[in-house]
Amino acid sequence: MKLFALIGFLTILSACHGYRILGLFPYNGKSHFVMFEQLMKALARKGHQVDVVSTFPLKKPCPNYNDIIVLPATTHLINNFTFDNIHDMMKRASTSHTSAVFFGTEICETLSDPRIQQLAKNPPNDPPYDAVIVEVFGAHCYLAIGHLLKVPIIGVSSAILYPWHHDLIGNPHNLAYAANNLITLPEQMNFWQRAYNFLHSTYHEMSFLYYSSPQTEIARKYLGDDIPDVRTLEKNISMILVNSHISMNGVKTMTPALIEVGGLHVTEEGVELPPSLEKWMNESTSGFIYFSFGSMVKIESFPMKHLEIFYNSLGKIAPVRVLMKIPNPNELPPGLPKNIYTSPWIPQVKVLKHPNVKAFITHGGLMGTQEAIHYGVPLIGIPLFADQFININTYVRANVAIGLDLDTLTEEKLDKALNAVLHDPQYRETAKKVSAKFLDRPLSSADTAVFWTEYIIRHGANALKSPAMNLTWWQQQLLDVYLFLLGVAFLAIYIVVCAVRFAFGLINVEQTPSGKKKLS
Repeated sequence: MKLFALIGFLTILSACHGYRILGLFPYNGKSHFVMFEQLMKALARKGHQVDVVSTFPLKKPCPNYNDIIVLPATTHLINNFTFDNIHDMMKRASTSHTSAVFFGTEICETLSDPRIQQLAKNPPNDPPYDAVIVEVFGAHCYLAIGHLLKVPIIGVSSAILYPWHHDLIGNPHNLAYAANNLITLPEQMNFWQRAYNFLHSTYHEMSFLYYSSPQTEIARKYLGDDIPDVRTLEKNISMILVNSHISMNGVKTMTPALIEVGGLHVTEEGVELPPSLEKWMNESTSGFIYFSFGSMVKIESFPMKHLEIFYNSLGKIAPVRVLMKIPNPNELPPGLPKNIYTSPWIPQVKVLKHPNVKAFITHGGLMGTQEAIHYGVPLIGIPLFADQFININTYVRANVAIGLDLDTLTEEKLDKALNAVLHDPQYRETAKKVSAKFLDRPLSSADTAVFWTEYIIRHGANALKSPAMNLTWWQQQLLDVYLFLLGVAFLAIYIVVCAVRFAFGLINVEQTPSGKKKLS
């Protein structure tokens, strides 16, 4: 009897065996890493040992979570992105070029770190890794580490997939009704919009492939000459966990290897609210508006014409207050309205959850806007770059946001938007309905991500692999079949034409010039 009990106990232990998972997140974008950190913490809470390579070590220890390598930041982005930086970035290069070079090839040079090379060539074996989780954004050279470890590679994207990501897992990206995430188009596109969507998507996909191709040589330089080219490495991705959800991003054709975990990062764990800020929010009995352009952008660096618009419009809504994230309040021009409270750092989740918050003025970053959707807070969106335009457009279509263009922004337009979100109940009511839909899932986003990660480890790297990965692009689009059928149709028409001509020829031969038949 004791033997059976021991066997049962060992069976349970075996079933509950935790995996060892390596997370590779070399890009030093805080807005990206907040999702990845919560993913790795969710896996750690399930008993898995997670080792993380990033530029953001944990501030507080977490069981089973180990920062094994803390990379130096290639560029200081937090609270350091000025208006001129934004303008120059939008003017000089396309998003695909920036992602492939600035957020890709340049980051690949961190493979030169001896600690990275040691990890890739002499990984721990006590126990060995069961899977590698890698951000799919620009630095796809890091997929080489998964190749060397010979374990399943799981991609994770903090944004809706960019045009160059769909082919990584054979995801069908139907450009007839699904606009790519770099342009703003309506759901029902006309012919010219569909044509533009196709050309725009194709250009950025080809651009990324071209500008990221040097990553192959960088990976081989630091990790060995036998590393496959980066395009081959990309095909080794087993699945991608993507920060999207059907409630906001719509119904799209997706392969099972694309798992939606939108809102994974939304958590209050470890988020502390300063007593002074909590007191200010509690005392805002007429409500307050939260204003933030994310973890990177310095609002105080904006031109005076924009700051005057903010000052004038926000000052008019008193006694409604305004909580404004300003990295360096001392750099603001004088005249800040008395109803505005500034702070260089704000615990955003706690703020958006507060009952007195009325609306969120945002640049449209996916993380912050999803937090607002989670708590049912309406938005005023002023997008600045990248996918922020389509994010705000999505929320405007859902009637939970008012979109404004920074280049054409006026005091009157901002006044009108503020008046609408503060006094028109439809925005608050719709935001609550969309929030309920966003949260209505069979599993939480964290549990969904954990389940499918474990699924890939249990059943192998190809468990969700699409058969489309074995086909060329023209085979996937059935162009060879269409050409064959077109050829058959032309051949059939040709045969019919020849037969008719032959028949008419026989008739003409049998007739005299006067139209009478010849005598035999």
